Formats: sequence, C-alpha cells, structure tokens
Amino acid sequence: MDRTRFAAALAAIAIVVGACAPAAQAPAWTFTPGGSNGAASAGPATPAPSGAQTATGDVLGTLEVKAVDLGFEPKELSVPKAGTYAIKFTNSGVIPHDMTFSDGTKIPAKPGETVTASIAVPDNGLTFICSVPGHADAGMKGSITVAGSTAAASPSTGDHGGPAPVTDTVPDPNAPAYTLYPAEAPALLPGTVHDIDLVIEEKDITVQYDPKAKTGFVVHAWTFNGSVPGPVIRVKVGDTIRIHLKNPATNQLAHSVDFHASQVAWNDEMTSINPGEEKLYEWHADYAGVWMYHCGTSPALHHIANGMYGMVIVEPAAGLPKVDKEFAIVQSEWYLGPQGQPVSLTKAASAAPAPDFVVFNGVANQYKDNPMQVGTGDRVRVFVLDAGPNIDSSFHVVGTIFSLVIKEGIQLNLGNPGNFGAQAVDLSPAQGAIIEFVMPEDGLYPMVTHAFNFVGRGALGLFKAGDGDPKN
Repeated sequence: MDRTRFAAALAAIAIVVGACAPAAQAPAWTFTPGGSNGAASAGPATPAPSGAQTATGDVLGTLEVKAVDLGFEPKELSVPKAGTYAIKFTNSGVIPHDMTFSDGTKIPAKPGETVTASIAVPDNGLTFICSVPGHADAGMKGSITVAGSTAAASPSTGDHGGPAPVTDTVPDPNAPAYTLYPAEAPALLPGTVHDIDLVIEEKDITVQYDPKAKTGFVVHAWTFNGSVPGPVIRVKVGDTIRIHLKNPATNQLAHSVDFHASQVAWNDEMTSINPGEEKLYEWHADYAGVWMYHCGTSPALHHIANGMYGMVIVEPAAGLPKVDKEFAIVQSEWYLGPQGQPVSLTKAASAAPAPDFVVFNGVANQYKDNPMQVGTGDRVRVFVLDAGPNIDSSFHVVGTIFSLVIKEGIQLNLGNPGNFGAQAVDLSPAQGAIIEFVMPEDGLYPMVTHAFNFVGRGALGLFKAGDGDPKN
C-alpha cells in the first residue's frame, strides 16, 4: 500500500486512541475506599403506615402536605412552637412518593393514598425531601420551621436526609469487569405480530473498567431486560408490536415506556406502572427508520440518564438490501453519582452538560477493548441512535466514507448523481440513522463522535478489517 497513506492512518489512530488515555482524561467521581459504596441515604428510615405514631407527647396540631409530580404543596410550613405534630400526607401524583425528614423519619404513600403519622419538630425545625431517587433533585424538598427560628437539617445529614456527600474522586477497586454488549444488529423478527416482554430491572452495572488497574465505575441502573441499552427490536412496516411491560415487585420505582416509532396517546400506553404491576403497550409500525424508546416517568431526564432507553429498527415493508455485516450502536452519556447509586440528576440537568462518560452501547471503550470484526472490502451497515439525553453525536468512522445515509427519513443513496458521500452523521438526542460503508484494506478503523472532547471519555470503538494489519 501507499506508505504515506499508511503512516497518516497510523497517526490518526494513535491520536484517537491516545485521546482515551485514562490518566489525563479520567473523570472525577465519588467513592468511599474500603468497599463502602458512599451512598447518601435517607437515614434510619421509619416506615409509617396509616395511623402510625412516630413521635411521643401531646399532638399540638395537624400539618397537611400533598405530593404532586414532582413537588410538595405546601413545601414550607410553620408551627408556633416545638413539639409533636401530626402529618397528614396525601400522594395525589401517579407514582409513589414519601416524606423523609432530616431526623430519619420516613412517611411513604402510594398514588392516591393518604397516610397519617406523627413527627417531633425540634426548636430549629426540620427539612424533608422525597427520597425516591431523583425526586429531591427535581424539586421535592420542603421544611417545617418553628416561629422565630430557621429549619435546619440534622448535622449528620445535610439537606439530603443522609450522610454528607463523599468527595473522593477515585474509581472503585471492587468494581467487577463490565459485560460486553453485543454490537451485532439482531435479525428481523419473523411474522407480522410480535409479543415482546420488557421486564424492568433495577441493578448494578459496570459502565467503565480499566483491566490494567482493575478498577471501574458502577451505577445502580434502571434497565429494560437487564441491559443498557435495552434490547434492540427489529420489525418492518406493517407489523404489530405488543409490548408486555412488567415492573417486578422487587423494584423500588414506578416506570413506563415511550416508543417513538408508535402513534399512541401519551396518557394511555405511556402511563407509569408501579412495582408489582404490568401493562400492555400495543402499536403498529407505520414508518421506517431507526427509533428510540425510553422510560418517560418523571423526571424523564433521570430515567433516561440512568439507563432506560433502547433502539427500534423498522425496515421498509420490502426489507433492506442484503449487506455483509450489520451493527447497532447507541450513543449515550453517564452522569455519575456515588459509587453503586443512580446517576446524578443535578449533573444531568445542568444547562452546560458535562458527562463523566460518553459511551457506545452503555460501556466506555468496550469496542476499543473488543474490536468489531468485519471482512476487508465487506459492505457494512450500522444502525446508529443518539439516546442522549443531552449531547449531540457527530458519528464518524476514521478511514471510511459513508456512501449511503438514511437520517430521519432523508436519504443519501449509493450511486447518486454526482457520487456524493458523507464523512459524519450529525444526530441530536432521539435521532437515528442507517449508515453504510466499506473498509477497503486490512486495518483498524476507529469509530468516534467527532466531538473529540468526548472521545477521551469513552466514545471510542474499533472496527477490525481482516487481520487488522495493513502491512499484510
């Protein structure tokens, strides 16, 4: 081959891979050394079923608080003096909420439920939050003040109702190695009616792992069928899809699903279900493309950022032309909270997003560690989706030209007049594309977002054509 081209290609790969060196690019994150997960908790929770008394002494009055999605009404209350007060807590929202006080008392309520309990209000008052992950960050905070004083949290809890946030910035030496997400696109589902189980699983997953240091980062993710992204669903125009959404009783949160490929009422199929419930979400595939699905339960930003998203491929009724190899790639972000806990909604909601990791198929650098194998000269098709929730993608494969692109219904066809091609495909969150290209010689072809400030945070993979050695 041309030596000049070979040297340039090697340099390009070296630059891209070098950008991923962990020392300079490693994101700051919290971890408590010695195996503790560093989680902020709600303290020693005291469940209060209807009628329960959680404080002693004469009841000096009743305070009524209503939970809505996502807030308390009122969120600021005042009492004339310290002492025992009854709390009448009504959840008028559609998902579970609680009142967790800075002394550790917790009053949970299911949707539509009213719970009464007692609370001891000290001289300096109390603060309270909803301890459901993400709800406090979304605004579910409040206080009870005593006339002439200011409500204060317990010194050991801060305004989180638990231990003060840990500020260490080291990865976890106890993190397990990640599970490789298969990059190959699944086959078209047979038939025209498809019954698909989507089971919600709240579980720990490793989102980055350094095999040399044997350290990593673990998120308590919310998943569809146990993986991030959820399973790729591949159908064709004209098919009927029957999604059996199941939220096991072992979960803690309400969840839902929204299929962008569907045309259904938001307040019908997309409503949330609580732990122990399930529902049927039926839709008809009317339009071809690469589509997103995700949890839409409030705050939707938190549920998506914490792993609840996936890809739907809808082929034209006549199908897609045969190619040699197909892959399905979802770009997304992780905004890390304490080790082994859900992501930080506060970080994800920042007006200037700064994700800790930007990844392909849920795990930083997994396809750099495990290159995707193709044949030299093979025609490769990639279904690509930007799940976000915040960052645009400039999807690019170093050393190739995209000869066919179908982005959100707009087509650049192979063999078009003028023989135009594309170097990158720009995708905003929730946009998808179908891309085709050929790798003309043996070698390594990096897959990146060409927003290079994110390549060093995990948005890097490799296609390996042939044996990967351009000298052969």
